[in-house]
Amino acid sequence: MRVLVAGGAGYIGSVVTAALLQSGHQVTVLDDLSTGHADAVPEGATLVRASLHDSAPVLADVRPEAVLHFAAKSLVGASQVTPEDYWHTNVGGSLALLEAMRAADCRRIVFSSTAATYGEPDEVPISEDAPTRPTNTYGASKLAVDHMLTSYAVAHSFAAVSLRYFNVAGAAYGCGERHATETHVIPIALQVAAGTRNAMTVFGEDYPTPDGTCIRDYVHVQDLAAAHLLALPAPAPGEHRVYNLGNGTGFSVQEVVEAVRSVTGHTVPVVVGARRAGDPARLVASSARIRADLGWAPEHTDLAGIVADAWEFAQARNTLV
Repeated sequence: MRVLVAGGAGYIGSVVTAALLQSGHQVTVLDDLSTGHADAVPEGATLVRASLHDSAPVLADVRPEAVLHFAAKSLVGASQVTPEDYWHTNVGGSLALLEAMRAADCRRIVFSSTAATYGEPDEVPISEDAPTRPTNTYGASKLAVDHMLTSYAVAHSFAAVSLRYFNVAGAAYGCGERHATETHVIPIALQVAAGTRNAMTVFGEDYPTPDGTCIRDYVHVQDLAAAHLLALPAPAPGEHRVYNLGNGTGFSVQEVVEAVRSVTGHTVPVVVGARRAGDPARLVASSARIRADLGWAPEHTDLAGIVADAWEFAQARNTLV
């Protein structure tokens, strides 16, 4: 297929682009490089530097048969400080992309959604039937696009899938995590191990969990990429499917720290801070629906293996600065 990957110069987008190329697809990457990196785009893909708001001429030229949409602002804290940026990019930009797809007669899309659409869950593991009550603008903006896709499927015969990720980690196909502002636990712990941070702050050690620290679900980015390839042909025109993607097994912050210590052989000093408002004790996905519908199951479920892949990439690309 001719596939356009919006946000393909970012972490997850670059890994999925590599997986698409490996499967024989013809890939064009649309990215404004505001947070992505041109050198992250895998060889064999064509990079077009443009924003979502300016995507119409790109789609008119490429005439893709499908779109995978990763382009978004994704910092939860920043979304509360400058919400206008998130509504403009994540919602306004997605609307512009969908209209560009309509004009180019391309109606198949896989969207990068998020577990943040659920907010604080009533039950764990979290299924797709859980109430969607986002607690920040980032999650709300992603949920708005999910609703947008449902309406475009109904009104304009789009074939759409929203994949709601939990914590994505690891590296694959020579692509990995590089953020100017790092907020993710594993890369932060690796920066401490590399000596570019003095210590890592653990926010709260008095949660009702075995070791007192928060538990989160980490899914390997290569497993995530596999899910995108399975999702791409799955929906029929007029259908919008929603799937959760997670490991299905939660790991605590303390377990992540210990895994980083074991993999890197370095001390990771920890400073205990106060709990952050809105941080649930445990967030773990139920991926039973995508397993039943598409046969997807995570293969890289070992925490040490996930950390080792991330550490190898970070050292090779010198991202721990």
